[in-house]
Amino acid sequence: MSRKVVLGITSSAAAYKGVALASMLRRSGFEVEGVLSGPATRLIGPAQLACVTGRAVHTDLFPAQPADPIPHISLSESAALAVVAPATAHFLARMAWGFADDLLTSTILACDCPVVVAPSMNSRMWANPATRENVQKLASRGVRIAGPVSGALACGTSGEGRMMEPGDILSICLGILGTGA
Repeated sequence: MSRKVVLGITSSAAAYKGVALASMLRRSGFEVEGVLSGPATRLIGPAQLACVTGRAVHTDLFPAQPADPIPHISLSESAALAVVAPATAHFLARMAWGFADDLLTSTILACDCPVVVAPSMNSRMWANPATRENVQKLASRGVRIAGPVSGALACGTSGEGRMMEPGDILSICLGILGTGA
């Protein structure tokens, strides 16, 4: 069985938790291929994620010096699991509608493995009917929705929309991969 996990991180204030999840996945014996959305690079740097994965981090669909001319295909090949943590409302909408306009959406669309998304956003955004429809659409396609949970939010309020803790997401991932509960 493949030990490759594609981990996407989007531009939520919880992006740092995605780095923590990457570290946990690697310590659990997985090869983690990190993919940052363009806006996520304003919150965490590729070097930070590379330090915990031990691998180059991917950010561009068409890098200036392409070592791999079709990175979204090579990233998705032989992946055992794809995880997007955190997943913003914007990313969930793009994923629900099949957009492939950057490296992360293209990679997820090319994956033929199980996919987990861990939503993270303000509680009003999470409750919005558009977001709920997008999440239902993804769930109906077999995407595993991990959270969100209630708690303190980056905006200073509290409510449902907080990303699950990395350890809880890891447990879901291990359960899907058949390596733990």
